[in-house]
Amino acid sequence: MSTSTAPTQPYSGMSDQTKARPRALGLWLVAVAFMIFAMMIIGAITRLTESGLSMVEWRPLMGFLPPISTAEWERVFALYKQTSQYALMNQGMSLDAFQHIFFWEWFHRLWGRVIGLVFAVPFFYFLIRGQIPKGYKGHFWALLFLGGLQGVIGMWMVKSGFVDRVEVSQYRLAMHLGIAFFILGYTVWLALGLLFPIEADRKPVPRPFRRLGAWAHGVIFITILSGALVAGLNAGFIYNEWPLMGGQFIPDGYWDETLGLASLFEIMEAVQFNHRTLAYITLATVFGLFLWSRRLSLPGRTKAAIHALFGMVCVQVCLGIATLLSIVWLPLAVMHQAGAAITFCLALWCLKELRGGKVTPTAAQKS
Repeated sequence: MSTSTAPTQPYSGMSDQTKARPRALGLWLVAVAFMIFAMMIIGAITRLTESGLSMVEWRPLMGFLPPISTAEWERVFALYKQTSQYALMNQGMSLDAFQHIFFWEWFHRLWGRVIGLVFAVPFFYFLIRGQIPKGYKGHFWALLFLGGLQGVIGMWMVKSGFVDRVEVSQYRLAMHLGIAFFILGYTVWLALGLLFPIEADRKPVPRPFRRLGAWAHGVIFITILSGALVAGLNAGFIYNEWPLMGGQFIPDGYWDETLGLASLFEIMEAVQFNHRTLAYITLATVFGLFLWSRRLSLPGRTKAAIHALFGMVCVQVCLGIATLLSIVWLPLAVMHQAGAAITFCLALWCLKELRGGKVTPTAAQKS
């Protein structure tokens, strides 16, 4: 009797590393990352067109179907008329105008469901066939959980806009966007590890240089979160000038003694100023990383990552200024959101490249 394992045997829970398919998994994650990126663009349009509160009902299973009949459209429109946004901002809106904003929120939720399917189906296929490399299974389970959690956070965010408001809470919007960027970054990080593993004999870069790369990524993420506060408070519609704000570096009304520290997150002047300042810090940090990299002997791929990051940060700063000066023109604002996601991913690529190789000790070294 043969003792070999038949390929048709059921999955036993132990991955056979000879069957692992890192390239296929990496390409799958790249596709998922592009879909998450597209989701951010759709989300930006949804937010900028004030469409996020158009769908009052939350139907996880049947919500992928839009209203089809006239009667169904009238029913969902009647639900929207009961919201604060309609009463305070959209009184007298026509059904055609409602259908326009409804589309973007419906499409946003539909795209989230499609991402879930595109992630879950291949994941379970690779899992059952034992084709996931060692150490990656837990990461994929974590991504699956985070995707579901993001849907719950989205529902929680939308509910904040139904009572005495015309938009969602800026705090919940920042959390929703922050989790989205975390999921995107997690996906990109895993994809890079599968497609472009660091050579085992690569010489580590100086630790201070690597720390500066980590600081750059951290500042970029905080700047993105501050941008969510700007969007949540519509703070981009004030002081549409640059570089000063109302003729001053720090605008009037930046601080409210009654609010205290909450002023930093709830006053439009403060939120816009903070976002500008964080953008300057980001540019300075990445510029420092770029200049330092030119004095070091780095692999070509590492240099390419740093140069790409610096170039993208410059583009992103220009997009931010143009968006502000245009009084948040929709195409520019969407490009600014897309630029944030690209900048974030490039910073992750830099972090990945700045990690030294892990040399496996030989038998002599072990002894």
